[in-house]
Amino acid sequence: MSEQMVKNVVEAALLAAGRPLDTEQLLALFDEFERPALAEIEAALAELEQSFEGRGIELKEVATGFRIQVRDTVALHVSRLWQERPQKYTRALLETLALIAYRQPITRGEIEDIRGVQVNPNIVRTLLERSWVRVIGHRDVPGRPELLATTRDFLDYFNLRSLDDLPSLAQLRDFESLGVQLEFSDAPAAAPSEASDVQESLTIETMQMTAEQE
Repeated sequence: MSEQMVKNVVEAALLAAGRPLDTEQLLALFDEFERPALAEIEAALAELEQSFEGRGIELKEVATGFRIQVRDTVALHVSRLWQERPQKYTRALLETLALIAYRQPITRGEIEDIRGVQVNPNIVRTLLERSWVRVIGHRDVPGRPELLATTRDFLDYFNLRSLDDLPSLAQLRDFESLGVQLEFSDAPAAAPSEASDVQESLTIETMQMTAEQE
């Protein structure tokens, strides 16, 4: 099979999937008699990434694989395709999510100690329903409270390959002067402005609550 055909199959699959695909999933698209080598798949991905330079879409690697998505620079315009505005998230929910991301694994009680207020059960329920957070165990203390941690879906949604891609706490202490922000963007099949709205809400004050505990 020609290199161009491999590239075409990879591109078409990423456009059609509506979700990230990893290299094993891309290899599985080919039957055993025509299956390219892993290096050919990786070369096709690299060529696609380069071919999208200067365009309104980009190839992005996230936690669960690769996806083709709308660039942030045109997301506002594209979002007008959707009449309904994306869901807004409360400050309390975003603060809770930030603390879980930076302090995981963490219990609800520990979140309450840092924020100084009780965590509304609906906040944790929402994070669990969105699959941004999951219970990974229980703290070995009286009551055995649940330990909360972020998921691969959280990483995918916020355009992160791993937790190492989160801004460091040192950066966040000087967030306003550095202009450091998480590059939140949504999957290509969804309204691209939703994650941008989350980004606007997740301010330096949210992250400073975590930094102040260091």
